[in-house]
Amino acid sequence: MDLISDYFHDKTAFDTQDGAYKPIIPAPTNSSPLAIPPLLSPDKVTNDTTYCTIRAQQGTVQYFPDTPATNTWGYNGNILGPTIPFQVGVHYKITLVNDLPEPTTWHWHGLNISGPIADGGPFAAVLPGEQSTIEFTLNQPAATAWLHPHPCPQTARQVWQGLAAEVIIQDTVEAQIDLPRAYGTNDIPLVLQDRSFHNGQLDYDADYDVDGTTGNYALVNGTLNATYTVTQPVMRFRILNGANRREFRLNFSDGLPFYQIASDGGLLPQTVGFTRLMLTCAERAEILVDFRGYQPGDQVQLRTDDSTLITFNIGRMPASDYVIPDKLAPVEHLDDSSNHVDHRTVMSGMDAEVRLDDKLFDMTRIDYRLPINTTQCWEIENTNDMTGGMVHPYHMHGCEFQVVSRNGNAPFANEHGWKDTVAVNPGEVVKIKFRVRQSGLYMYHCHILEHEDTGMMAQYESFDPNNDQPIDITHYVHQLEKNGLHVCRDMSGMDHSGMDMNM
Repeated sequence: MDLISDYFHDKTAFDTQDGAYKPIIPAPTNSSPLAIPPLLSPDKVTNDTTYCTIRAQQGTVQYFPDTPATNTWGYNGNILGPTIPFQVGVHYKITLVNDLPEPTTWHWHGLNISGPIADGGPFAAVLPGEQSTIEFTLNQPAATAWLHPHPCPQTARQVWQGLAAEVIIQDTVEAQIDLPRAYGTNDIPLVLQDRSFHNGQLDYDADYDVDGTTGNYALVNGTLNATYTVTQPVMRFRILNGANRREFRLNFSDGLPFYQIASDGGLLPQTVGFTRLMLTCAERAEILVDFRGYQPGDQVQLRTDDSTLITFNIGRMPASDYVIPDKLAPVEHLDDSSNHVDHRTVMSGMDAEVRLDDKLFDMTRIDYRLPINTTQCWEIENTNDMTGGMVHPYHMHGCEFQVVSRNGNAPFANEHGWKDTVAVNPGEVVKIKFRVRQSGLYMYHCHILEHEDTGMMAQYESFDPNNDQPIDITHYVHQLEKNGLHVCRDMSGMDHSGMDMNM
């Protein structure tokens, strides 16, 4: 299998070119074993429904020996959350409990479920001390998705405080392929983030940058200076870029190859070999790493650029004749024979001047309407200057899409599966095709969290032309106002770093 050693994206637009860029450095504390999030256990399982509870709560983590424990937020724990397994075809009923001191939402990033409430966008806010219940049945390919808050305009700060969790969608197609899937043994989540600390505490306002907040230290699954002892010959890592802003340019310290088997929306049609891979905010990649060439006592680091994210200590491994598969799963092809473009979305600006289609987000406005079960072709343009601009990661709720082309050229080698987030270079137009299968109201936006909180975001309505009445958006607006919650209208000039969501 050929190996790709190109990060693909424009080097002149890497986040390293930003004047406020902070390189990752070792944290001034001892190394710690990588935290492996537990799998979420259901509260109850009946013949037709699985019941779960997810609680957003405050916690503490002792990161540094000489400072008080760091105040953090998490789902069902101190920081981040359990890994949440969902089986395609099973009906889930989930109770969402808010034990935080402010409103929050639960956005199921990568799940194709009804919006705006179950999807968990800004209209789905739950007040402190209260709870809500959502339910859904998944009908989509196996994939690694994730859960994070999405209140407007406080997404970035709440993620910074610790709210995020991986989601594993399982189906029968993936189950029939010879892949590592013993969770916690040879199938491991890696949530990549970065943070700075101030006297041992997170201080979002102190670190806030309207172009994307970054930190000095790498957190992997919420662990500083993470280490992991490898005892399995071939490992599957489900990697999530869960950072507010940082791009992760992944490589191993000795050039060890790795093999991508899945992207945001599930398995690729065939495995793609890499020695370098760049993930922008919210992108996921499932990779296989073959450690059979090492001896017990060896070490190898997974890095971003030249900075260590996690050190792998090689332990004793059983013998294995496992062969990394070349062919994986067929991907439904959405017809791209027509040159017709249904919609063009333009991401423009940097800092406080970011815009989507030359507008700022307004919760009272529906920006686009589309019929369900119909293939849509959109063009996503980044008008930033090619010599001084930045990469904008574009994300859509409510669907997965296929990348058709980049500036008229073929997509990257690992873009032949389903995606929900795509990085768009300055001066580039990315053509995508997708099909929304359920009626609802959904967001689309830049996934640099401070950009979406600044207003680089819009919303679309999907509808059944044979049955549905237009969504009455005033109903959702009035519901927020009735509960005393902020409704994002004119977002210009807002201070998102310390804003209270309550009106």
